[in-house]
Amino acid sequence: LAKATPREIINVRKHTIGWVSQFLRVIPRISALEVVMQPMLEMGGCAQEAQERAKLLLTRLNVPEHLWHLAPATFSGGEQQRVNIARGFIVDYPILLLDEPTASLDATNSAVVVSLIEEAKAGGAAIIGIFHDEATRDLVADRLYDVKLQKDISPKQLTTACA
Repeated sequence: LAKATPREIINVRKHTIGWVSQFLRVIPRISALEVVMQPMLEMGGCAQEAQERAKLLLTRLNVPEHLWHLAPATFSGGEQQRVNIARGFIVDYPILLLDEPTASLDATNSAVVVSLIEEAKAGGAAIIGIFHDEATRDLVADRLYDVKLQKDISPKQLTTACA
């Protein structure tokens, strides 16, 4: 990747790396269903299959059906996060980057996210996640990289352990 062209990097990002951030950033007035479907459609997926998979994920993540056709910008933080998670998991990416995927979620929905992560791992996905919730982290992590920042240590001297 260090020598890849910008077009090649975009292609890798589009087809290889999925992500779930702490915050859902979407185009206003786009429905939650369309937000979730977007990554699959951008990869050339069938619209009907994308819609079916999006509905399955939204149902599994307990997003009420009456919200599916509304813009997620109007949703609660937890509802937005569940839409965000569905969007990140709609494609079976070989690499998933997860930034606090269970933030703003109750125990029930956190358990759903854990099962989605376990399924992705079983399918061969490499998952890199940031989890401040130790219980969730301990459920999904195979290796732990614990980086502790100290005022008197330069970035080159950061302590890194396995997670």
